[in-house]
Amino acid sequence: MNNLKTGILTCLILALCAVNALGFGSSNGRPQGKHDGPPPEAYTACKDKNKGEKASFTSPRGDTIQGICVKDRQGDRLVLRPDNPPQK
Repeated sequence: MNNLKTGILTCLILALCAVNALGFGSSNGRPQGKHDGPPPEAYTACKDKNKGEKASFTSPRGDTIQGICVKDRQGDRLVLRPDNPPQK
């Protein structure tokens, strides 16, 4: 009987490890497929601009995003800050 309990417990532990390895049930609070930070197009839109200038780009969904160029978090590149940022 002791061997049966040990076997069942071992199977449960292995199943939990497999689920964890595949990422099921893990969540960092963000929807899957989303990323933090501006998209590459936001940097490209300000490539030949100065800080404070207006710029725009077309998103992959076809939306026109308008805003002004500001320094990024690292402070070394300009990036478009949207006039109407997406809601999180």
